[in-house]
Parts: sequence; C-alpha cells; structure tokens
Amino acid sequence: MTSRVRDAGQNTGVAPEFTVDPAMLDAISPSGDRGGIVLGSGLKGEPLTISALRSTPTRIVLVGGLYLARQVAMRAMAVGAWVVVATGRPTEWQVLSRAAGSGSGDGRPSPLVQIRRLSPVELPRPSEDAPLLVVTDGGPTPQDLFPPRSPWQTTVYVLPYLHPQAGATANAADLVLMQRLPAGQAELAARIWRLPPQMMRQLTTLKDDQVVALGRNLWRPLRLVTTGKEQQLLGPVRRGD
Repeated sequence: MTSRVRDAGQNTGVAPEFTVDPAMLDAISPSGDRGGIVLGSGLKGEPLTISALRSTPTRIVLVGGLYLARQVAMRAMAVGAWVVVATGRPTEWQVLSRAAGSGSGDGRPSPLVQIRRLSPVELPRPSEDAPLLVVTDGGPTPQDLFPPRSPWQTTVYVLPYLHPQAGATANAADLVLMQRLPAGQAELAARIWRLPPQMMRQLTTLKDDQVVALGRNLWRPLRLVTTGKEQQLLGPVRRGD
C-alpha cells in the first residue's frame, strides 16, 4: 500500500511540504501533516493523515457522498494543490471556487480550481511545488478520462455507489475511502476486495461521519473531522449528497 493512512506524529518518514497563501489555508481547512492531508481521527481521537499528493502517480477511489469528495478536494487545495474537477454536475462543485476565492481576499475565482465537463482537456503540469488533484465525478462507472500518468498527479474517482462494472477501477486504486454501504453493496465490496464477513458487516454499520480507509494490508476505520469554516461551506457531515 503506497498511499498510506498514518498517525500524525508517529511516522518519521519525510514527505514534501507544499506552500499556499495563509489566508486560503485559514479559510478552508487545516494544513496537512508534512505534505499529507488530514482526513479524520482514529478511535482515540488521534489525527490521521493520508499521503495523497506524492511523487508517484496515485489513484484514490471514494465510495460515498459529495460531502466527503468536496472535503478531500478542499484539503488538497489547502496544502497547495491544483484541483481540476471533471463532473456532470458542476453546480455542486462551485463551492470549491467560492472557497478558493474567499482565501484570495478579492472574491474572484482562484486559478487553483477548475470545474470542467466530463471530457478530455489539457491538464496543468504537476510538479513537487504544485501537485495536481484531478477529481472524476462521473457516476458509478466512471470513464478514465484523466488517469494519473506523471509524478505529483493524483486522480480521485467519486463513486456514489458500488457498481459491478467499477471493479477494475476499484482494484487499480492505491487507496479506497468508503462510507456506509447498504447490505447488497457491502457484499459486492467483499467480493471485489475479498473482505472477511466481519469487515463486510462493519461497512453496513458506519455512522454518517465514519469512513473506512482500505488498501493493501490496510483496513482503518476513522471519523471525519470538520472545521467551522468547512461547515459554513459544506454544511453538516453527512453520508449522502
């Protein structure tokens, strides 16, 4: 598992640090831990970070609602990433532009955020100083319009629910973040990732603010942590859209 969930303060590995305007950082989310993105907290309240912006092309599959997808995108922005969203529902993603604009102080859209239709376009060139997060919000069977092919590019596939035809996308992911699933979809998840019965059952009992991080040799339940600024922009934590 290369994209890892780690406990802040317990991992001494060096990861890159990105810079961003302090006003934007204060406006939308907490900073990441040494280049990672703080996603939530563990069972003991310890902060948990995902290493999502890395020198290796990275795929993340997110099974859940728009709340979680937009929060991950905002936190990538907060550590200095370009964010490109390819979606069939652009209105639902304009909150990112508003968040970035509020950080700039002049109310204008930030060039760090691009909301686009579901069609191939030329992407910004990612680098260590300006990593790129591409969000593909194309339904349960997304087209691979922007596969991560270069260092410092991470592609997030937003799946509102698990579909049998999404198995290839799911299996290719470095990291999967799953919110609560109904019984039938939990059974499908168990088949895709070969989960034992107790893990399958846990997926059906997650609370609205809980997520399971799944990867190679990784199964980590966590609780989403939302700041006051994020609540103003996104509303309360929720499972659905």
